[in-house]
Amino acid sequence: MLSAVGRVTLFALAALTQILRPPFYGREVAGALLQVGWLSLPVVGLTAVFTGGALALQIYSGGSRFNAEAVVPQIVAIGMVRELGPVLVGLMIAARVTSSIAAEIATMKVTEQIDALVTLSTNPMGYLVAPRVLAALVTVPLLVGVGDVIGIFGGYAVATGTLGFNAAGYLTNTVNFLEPLDVVSSLVKGCAFGGIAALIGCYFGMTSGRGAQGVGRATKGSVEAAAVLILAANFLLTGVFFSL
Repeated sequence: MLSAVGRVTLFALAALTQILRPPFYGREVAGALLQVGWLSLPVVGLTAVFTGGALALQIYSGGSRFNAEAVVPQIVAIGMVRELGPVLVGLMIAARVTSSIAAEIATMKVTEQIDALVTLSTNPMGYLVAPRVLAALVTVPLLVGVGDVIGIFGGYAVATGTLGFNAAGYLTNTVNFLEPLDVVSSLVKGCAFGGIAALIGCYFGMTSGRGAQGVGRATKGSVEAAAVLILAANFLLTGVFFSL
């Protein structure tokens, strides 16, 4: 286990260092930005809106037992921004992007395309890994911000449409309750989760075994590892931001 942790750590350091070293492959970065960011918006938006709506229903149902139905806007806002928004976006990115990166790079390794890059004096870390990691670090925080807003809107739509809340009062309570630290923690978590998702996908792809079974194992292992690490990182970051 310690050996595996060491290998992943060294791989992550090499990838992050490579982001700052020329040559820079703008076309690869642009493609990664499109794949990680723009094409992930539909699944992120749908996940967030349904989660926000369900959260509003659950809080209203639980709060009614204590005559505390009025706290729905505040709890939906803090729940989505602090925890559910970043975590759910991170897990969706792990399911969609990490698996895609691992399968793509593992297939390139199986078909000896990575060996061809080395033969052409192209560093695979700079050409394949660094653009994907950079794209994830940039776009996942933006996806988290969009997911937070859509999740709050989902709670707003359910609360005002079926639970009888006043629209203006709901929005006022939401804005007044959130603090800058809540938003900052959400975006920092998004950056960390994006980096984890991309790095794990690249690591499993670059270290995959040969053949179709190797590609399958790399894809499955990358999603499992990314999901667990994202949840662990969420716990640690929550402790850092909100333990005091």
